[in-house]
Amino acid sequence: MTQDHTTSLRLRLRYRFDHLVAGGTTALIGWLALACLAVVIPASTVLVWSDRAAPSTLSGRLTAVWVSVGQTLKIGGAVGSPLHVLASVSLALVALLFVSTLVSLITTGINRRIMSLRLGHSTVLEARHTVLLGWSDQVFPVIGELVAAHANQRRSAIAVLAPKDKVEMEDDISARVTDRGRTRIICRNGSTTDPTELRRVSPQTAKAVLVLPPAGEGGDAHVVKTLLALDAAVPGTGDAVVVAAVRDGRNHLTARLAAGPAGHVLCVDDIVARLLVQTARQPGLSLVYQELLDFEGDEFYTAAVAGLAGRTFGEALLSFATSAVVGLLRADGAVALNPDPATAIGADDRIIVISQDDDTAVQVDVTSCVEEEAIVTAEPGVPVAERLLLLGWNRRAPLIVDQLDQYVSPGTTLDVVALGDRGAAPGATAADLRHLEVAFHSGDITDPLVLAKLDVPAYDGVIVIGETDPVAAAAPSPTPQTATDTEAQADDRTLVTLLHLRAIGKAARRELALTTEMSDDGNRLLAPAREGADFIVSGRLISLLMTQISESRYLAGVFEELFRAEGHEFHLKPAADYVRAGREVSFATVVESARRRRECAVGYRLRGQTSTGPAFGVRINPDKRQRVRFAEGDWLIVLAES
Repeated sequence: MTQDHTTSLRLRLRYRFDHLVAGGTTALIGWLALACLAVVIPASTVLVWSDRAAPSTLSGRLTAVWVSVGQTLKIGGAVGSPLHVLASVSLALVALLFVSTLVSLITTGINRRIMSLRLGHSTVLEARHTVLLGWSDQVFPVIGELVAAHANQRRSAIAVLAPKDKVEMEDDISARVTDRGRTRIICRNGSTTDPTELRRVSPQTAKAVLVLPPAGEGGDAHVVKTLLALDAAVPGTGDAVVVAAVRDGRNHLTARLAAGPAGHVLCVDDIVARLLVQTARQPGLSLVYQELLDFEGDEFYTAAVAGLAGRTFGEALLSFATSAVVGLLRADGAVALNPDPATAIGADDRIIVISQDDDTAVQVDVTSCVEEEAIVTAEPGVPVAERLLLLGWNRRAPLIVDQLDQYVSPGTTLDVVALGDRGAAPGATAADLRHLEVAFHSGDITDPLVLAKLDVPAYDGVIVIGETDPVAAAAPSPTPQTATDTEAQADDRTLVTLLHLRAIGKAARRELALTTEMSDDGNRLLAPAREGADFIVSGRLISLLMTQISESRYLAGVFEELFRAEGHEFHLKPAADYVRAGREVSFATVVESARRRRECAVGYRLRGQTSTGPAFGVRINPDKRQRVRFAEGDWLIVLAES
């Protein structure tokens, strides 16, 4: 009963207070004045009566009480004639009103400024900073890589503009990007398709502008509108490097037109499809690209030709001890990867290298380290037909089939297993395939019975791509399904499929040649697969590519060449085809052997270390003076024509 009575009394007092506040400003001031007087007058009386030096007469003490009350309430407390006291109190009240109003105005102005800053509507006053336009899961790996790229800079800044609460953006970035180094991250709220709001991040003074593709069917259209808004806000975009990405290849040309001649637009579907196919045919290749695309290890740089002007590209291959030479950047900006060894180097050219940092590409001639007796000449391999398996179907699947047809030998077969009749869609294009024979089968790739009937260990390569359940997607839901939900559902199904494939591999006591596509890098960590397995995480891959181009614009030409079917690309080839197995040789010898095949050797992978992290046997850009012993089954990483 006591608790109920206490609670009831508290509620009554709260109710009376709420009623008092609801009475308006006048009533509130009146009650506050009465409450103040109810405390100040008794307290002043106690102070006067307890003071030994107080006047002895009652009138004297009452005067002292008045003085104490006046001083406490800042209304003077003057004594004298009634008119004098009234004038003194009036002046004190006027002064009090003026000061209170002034303080109120200043406080209101400061609060408005603070709210404006919290809303993210102020203009960023930075120069040579990097601007990110848009918000998606890709913003976190992009910021992380930019922080790593700026680690050796004393001062750098990243400005993010998105239609999202500024404080929420800052909290999300703090939670996902824990190490910021010396880089300041500035968030602003605003629409990326509004030129006026876009100017808040000062793109006119930025060194790079990245347009992140939002999830959803309308994401590509949003990227195009953002590029148009950027051109309206900053015609010509100044000296900034503009990098954007679209998902659907049909929107690639439109986005390139919107970006202008100086902009670079990546097509997510094309790049992911090509890398999936390249990796499926050369297990371990995804680890090579991961090493080259992030800023933690070795990556692409350019070096001055210095004393190599007028000499040949073949001579340049052995002119850098701690950097791997892979191409030339011509004076007109054109990129030539793995040119003919007899190609002359111009005085205004730059040499494209793979190096630890931009200051480690130092010319040191290592021709004397070549061991001629260790070089071997292998006969060209005979093309062999393969059996390949594609599990799942999505919008990238037709591109994967088309890319496979360009890479594989005649007679190669591809079995496609997908839900419903999804695999029947590209059947009309089967007649256009030159080397690949495709068979489509309807089945749920998360069903262990379906996988058991396929005899998966008998295939030379297996590709697993994200697929959503059409029945679940079409089912009514109380909340609309977003594109992020769809990608998460596809990753969930992929994880289940990998779980069953791992069981199949264990039962067959064989390691499956498996290449997997995923959307979220976080799900890759959950994947039931061996360490060092090949995963193509589309979101992270595009983030890395965009970041690399934003730091070095010439890399757009390098990546375009690498991911083009008819261009030059990285290969994993048997080391025994280049140098004698079982004996120590310098890596300079490997480079020379590859040069004679019109290839650039940039590293190797040791079979005995394929399950040992973190490199899983991959070594990029070893010192050419370093000696290494290759065994049968080891691979060289070479840049060669497709």
